[in-house]
Amino acid sequence: MIGVSNRTEPQSLTKGPGRQLFERAVHHGGFIAGTAIVLVVFAAAIGAGVLSPYDPYIQDLGSRLIPPVWQDGGSWKHPLGTDHLGRDYISRLLHGARISLLIGCVTVAISGTLGTILGLVAGYFGGRVDAAIMFLITVRLSMPVVLVALAIVAIFGGSLTIVMIVLGLLLWDRFAVVIRSSTQQIRDLDYITSARALGCSTPRIIASEVLPNVLNNLIVVATLEMAHAITLEAALSFLGLGVQPPLPSWGLMVAEGKDMLLFDPWLIAIPGCALFALIFAINLVGDGVRDITAPESRS
Repeated sequence: MIGVSNRTEPQSLTKGPGRQLFERAVHHGGFIAGTAIVLVVFAAAIGAGVLSPYDPYIQDLGSRLIPPVWQDGGSWKHPLGTDHLGRDYISRLLHGARISLLIGCVTVAISGTLGTILGLVAGYFGGRVDAAIMFLITVRLSMPVVLVALAIVAIFGGSLTIVMIVLGLLLWDRFAVVIRSSTQQIRDLDYITSARALGCSTPRIIASEVLPNVLNNLIVVATLEMAHAITLEAALSFLGLGVQPPLPSWGLMVAEGKDMLLFDPWLIAIPGCALFALIFAINLVGDGVRDITAPESRS
């Protein structure tokens, strides 16, 4: 009688890379929490038209400065109260999420594309090409982002489109520096050398061999810069040079409520907490992606 072996291979050897990444993601509390918050904000932004109980632009001076429902004088008719023009605060908060996420995503798309191309080219070719691109990065780093953005927006006028373009053209340097460094580390590895020996073109090597292997670093930088862009937009709107009224930007909501800080602090606290929660969650996602894709880099 032939015996049947019950020996099995170690479980760790049977797991593919995708399974390992999934398990790391599931067990990473910060990544799960950050992703949950970001998804909630995205859902609120997408469904703002359905979820908002009122039109965020309609003014009702007879209902101005109604406090939130948890304060004396609050009403469930306006759970988060109304602003100085009688506009429903929860409706403006939901539509303001659209503005923040739109600016973050478009800014990252512009700056990420520009910075990634420059970083790949500088890191892969090196030499004079690298020196020229590093000169551009140095010039960019010598310019304070907030001051330059203020100057450009003051010249061309504040609007949603102008803010997205300006921030996109000012926040590419971190993408370029990180992708350049990552590309330099892998450009002489065996699989890159093999691709050259097989006669693959330079654009194909960069697109199919180099870019996929720096993608995790790209995602981490993208999350950081998205949070940075949302913060800068809020700062510009607070100063009156960003998104212009009556658009319900969270930064603009803070600016409109600053005069009532001592009497109705919730006018600033509510959009301020929303900004904090979104930026904190995006950073948690970025930190989680770094830990999940490169666990050996964790301290």
